[in-house]
Amino acid sequence: MTSPARPRPGVPDGHPAGCAAVLAELLPYRRTLDSGHEDGDMDMDTPDAFPAQLRQLAAPVAAGAPLVFTLPGFPCKSPHPAKVLGHLPDEGERLALRFLDALCARIEAVHPPGARVVICSDGHVFSDLIHVPDRDIDAYADALRVLIHDEGLTRLDVFDLRQVYGQRLSHDAKRALVHDRYAPALEDLRSLTRSDEPTRRLYQGITRFLAEDSASFTGTRSAWQRDCRRRAYGVMQRSRAWGELIGAHHPGAIRLSIHPQPRGSAKFGIRLLDAPDVWMTPWHSCVLEHRDGRRELLHRADAERLGRLVFRQGRPSHFVAG
Repeated sequence: MTSPARPRPGVPDGHPAGCAAVLAELLPYRRTLDSGHEDGDMDMDTPDAFPAQLRQLAAPVAAGAPLVFTLPGFPCKSPHPAKVLGHLPDEGERLALRFLDALCARIEAVHPPGARVVICSDGHVFSDLIHVPDRDIDAYADALRVLIHDEGLTRLDVFDLRQVYGQRLSHDAKRALVHDRYAPALEDLRSLTRSDEPTRRLYQGITRFLAEDSASFTGTRSAWQRDCRRRAYGVMQRSRAWGELIGAHHPGAIRLSIHPQPRGSAKFGIRLLDAPDVWMTPWHSCVLEHRDGRRELLHRADAERLGRLVFRQGRPSHFVAG
């Protein structure tokens, strides 16, 4: 008589088929390093390989409740004019939001109670570190809400510091409250960067973004590099703090991430649009529409060499290949 198959280590034994069905809708869009091959054969991307997500899904699926996904991101546009078309959302955000809404619709087909994505817009959390004015971040988040409404994307919400602390406190005061209550100690984070490969790669990716966006730095190269490394640790501290705050305000939600995540992580990295760089996002780039209809994220300086600029409602939107 054949012995029953042994469960994979760490996978909940007998997890509901509904959890696996939901996760199967997410897996084709998993964001990973090196085009998804950093942690082994892509054939391993089956629901059982993601026990953390199966555990997160178990309670709402068993209860027949709507699923809530939280996605930190959509902070603001990069301040570098060679990367983006301006400080407001454009075709990149429009396509990314439509993708997220459509993903929820596909999940609803296998989980009838439905699903929602709460976009946790984190620009105010980092604005002093990424050198973007808070007024531009307000304008960006407000325009996101208008875009969601105008596109009829009923499965999306936007959550930011204004929902947490209201309008009376200054942005600096709000940032201090988040940091003081939730941020990990700097030395603990430095130690983790040295010992944990995913954390080290995240630190390197954030440092690179900050370096690319520091177009106006006037100091020496060594001072510029030190400044980027210092701010990268600050971004990581605040990112951890923002994640803790989101968890407190959205208990039971399934955590998505716009950063690449290895198997086994509590966060599921999700790819919003095609891009040549796995770290690229709509807010660090713009869209180039190819002749065959494929859309790709590129830095503005690269996209404008390949296409002509298209306007939508009087604002620069994207490029179309010539």
